This record gives sequence, structure tokens and C-alpha cells, in this order.
Amino acid sequence: MPSTIARSVTPELSRSWMLVNAAQGDFDAAARSDADQVILDLEDAVDPRGKGAARERVCTWLDTATAWVRINDRTTRFWSDDIDRLRGAPGLAGVMLAKAETAAQVSETFDRLGGHTPVIALIESAVGVENAVEIARARGVLRLAFGSGDYRHDTGTAADDAVMAYPRSRLVVASRVAELPGPIDGPAVTDDVAVLEAKTATSVAFGLTGKLCLNASQPAVINRVASPSSEDTAWATDFLSEFEARGRVVRDGSDPPRLKRAEKIARLAAEYRS
Repeated sequence: MPSTIARSVTPELSRSWMLVNAAQGDFDAAARSDADQVILDLEDAVDPRGKGAARERVCTWLDTATAWVRINDRTTRFWSDDIDRLRGAPGLAGVMLAKAETAAQVSETFDRLGGHTPVIALIESAVGVENAVEIARARGVLRLAFGSGDYRHDTGTAADDAVMAYPRSRLVVASRVAELPGPIDGPAVTDDVAVLEAKTATSVAFGLTGKLCLNASQPAVINRVASPSSEDTAWATDFLSEFEARGRVVRDGSDPPRLKRAEKIARLAAEYRS
């Protein structure tokens, strides 16, 4: 029997988001992993003929455990069935709406779930990227996420970081405009630690603050790279101590932005240590 395992990091600040096949994945193992959040995937991971059985498997598990669920996109016949079955599930932390392209799709999802379940809008197409600001401002949105694989399929673009710079930056800017936490980047399909470190560092450099992952070997790497480094934390601690020692007096124009950066680093370091 599964049991609830409390996640120590809030969804707003979560770095690693592990997708688990709702039809055949090991939910308990995922809950015991290093992932900040677990997402049970009812969408692309599940054959259309198995959607109903996978949905029931998810809801049974959510009777005694907690997770997010990636639901099918609004344009499919599965969306309504997902919503109706998941609404009121005891352990439903929130939903990730696949292939979100309009604000209305997100808000309708939020409303149909009862108006209190947070929604992560997974943007996976050119239309979604174009409408990113409106989607980010939609009722019920907690964060944006980038479905990089489907985006590449939709636009015919390569996986090169230079090519992915525009959609990533678009989601980062939209999140800031809507005063949301930084967006969640697409997954890295690799078990090579060095490659995953580099890809996560690239995500962080673009301003994304989380990353989807596909197996239990990835969250620990993502969490480490997406957290403040020991050097940054030491700098923040020293700066804040020195700033307090001189009575919080601003000496020049560089102090206010440095203070904001130091406070942010200290806050994140404390959150991720808890």
C-alpha cells in the first residue's frame, strides 16, 4: 500500500519534476526518489486504448499518496474524462495540462477541477509560445513548462540550444510578466551525468528554474545544478552579513541589485536545505 511522502520543496520552487508512465510506472519508487515533484503521466506515455485503466490506477494511488498528474490536452476526448475522474482526488497536488495553447484552455481546466487545484501549463507548440503571456496570466496557472520535444516536432527545429533560445526566453519573459516562478524546461533524454549537468546548467542560464526528468537517476543531478552553488551561497552570506554590519546603508548603485541577488540566493539555499 503506497503512503504519502511529503515533498520538502514547494511546487513554486521545485527543480526536478519526474514524469512517470501512468499505465505501468512504479509510483512508489518515484515517490521515494530525489525528485522534488512527481507527475503521473496520462498523456503521451499511455496508449489511447489504455487511458481508462491508467486513469483508474492513478486515482487509486492518489487515495493514499500525493502527486501531480499530466492530463490530456483540451482538444482531445480524454481531457473531460481526466478532469471528471481526478476532481476531488485526495492526493492530487495539481495537474499539468498538455499542449496548452490558449488561456481559456487553462482556466477551463482550473474551473472544472473546482477552482482550487493549481495548473502547470505545458507549452509545446508555436501557437502556445506565441500566446505565452496570455497563458501565464490565465486563472489557475502556477507555472509554465516547456514541452521541447513536441515543440521541435511542431516547428521542424533542431535540439540545438541556439535554436531553443527563443521559446525558452519567451516562456521566461512571460512568467516574469505574469509574476510566476521561473518555468520548467523540457527533459534531457540522457543517462550521462556530464551531459545532464551541462543541459541543466543551460536551462538555468536561460532563466528556467526547473526541469522535467524521465528516470530516478536524473533528479539528484538536476537538483544540484539548479540550486545555488556553495560559492554563490558563501558570497550571499558574506554580503548580507557585511550589509547588516554597516547598518544596511547603500553605498552606491550596485548595492540594491546585489542585495536582491544575495537575498534570493540565501532564500533558495535555505529552502533546498530544509
